[in-house]
Amino acid sequence: MAHPAAAQIVLKSAYGEASLAGPAKARGAIVWSHGRSVDSEDSEAPTPLYMKALRDAGWDVYRLDRMRVSDTLPNSSRALAGYSEALKAKGYRRVALTGQSFGAFISLIAAGQTNAIDAVVATAPAAFGNFTEAFDSYRENAAQLWPILREVRRARVMMFFFHGDDFDPGGRADPARNILSQRGLGSLIVDQPALLTGHGAANTGLFVRRFGSCIVRFAEEPPTPADPPCDESWGRSPSAEMLQAAALPANASGSAKGNDATTALRPYMGMWYGSYINGREVALSVEKAEGDAVYADYVLGAGMEADQPSERVRRRGRVENGELVFDEKGRNILRYRMRPDGRIAASWLDKDGHGRLDTVLRRVN
Repeated sequence: MAHPAAAQIVLKSAYGEASLAGPAKARGAIVWSHGRSVDSEDSEAPTPLYMKALRDAGWDVYRLDRMRVSDTLPNSSRALAGYSEALKAKGYRRVALTGQSFGAFISLIAAGQTNAIDAVVATAPAAFGNFTEAFDSYRENAAQLWPILREVRRARVMMFFFHGDDFDPGGRADPARNILSQRGLGSLIVDQPALLTGHGAANTGLFVRRFGSCIVRFAEEPPTPADPPCDESWGRSPSAEMLQAAALPANASGSAKGNDATTALRPYMGMWYGSYINGREVALSVEKAEGDAVYADYVLGAGMEADQPSERVRRRGRVENGELVFDEKGRNILRYRMRPDGRIAASWLDKDGHGRLDTVLRRVN
């Protein structure tokens, strides 16, 4: 028996009722809407990390949880518009919406149904399948976006399109900018930011490191030419803490004469820096070779959570077929390979085989 749609679409606090300051104290109310899956309940998806930036900035953060049985563009967008009006009626000075994929579509549609919405942040908008599984319809992720943008009433719109997104037909940034500009709506379109790839790029720590502050600014006020760059420089250069933690000892050397391991190691000597998609800086300080053994310090910057402090560990490895490998028993595996451009392709592999992180490191002089 079908249940009423309203019973299947629920607004709730993203971080528990105790996190809500209320209309009089909060800078505004913001509602995140998850994507939609054909074979699972996306309402179980975690709230993305960047929403914590809004919470920490003083916003009351909500999420719209929708069961698949009633999760259609018309049903969910109407419910979201209604909830937005209810939040404004409670006294919130600002009401903003954020959404991922299908959630981005319903957020934009809702902004065309009510004047209660001040801003929309849409990441990887999609509602008509992907290239791999829905080739006949996935282009509608562009074609259906244009009339939706033309209906937005008054909300300013921020959108993110990512390289390698199987749901993205491509070429959506310029038409979106033109439509919103013609409508006189404030907008900020971020098209294929470097190193953020795939449909779920907005769920990563790297995304919030680079765009969290910009999203908070956009939610609070329309963009202006005087605003700082939207894409933060995090991860492009080592932080002061990382430089200090990863510094090589003064006596670091790889100059043992006639040592084959040292000769093979020479291109890797020194300090290398990069960042992982989870939002943690990483450095490798390669110190020396003794016999066939290579010694280096692996440094991981603090993570996005309070229980993820920075770490520095001593590693013992070897050069194997030109690749630098650290695979001591009981420890995570590190592999490094020199690229033609002088950088290092780096991989971190969980010792139990449950996870992998890949990045590129550059030499720090």
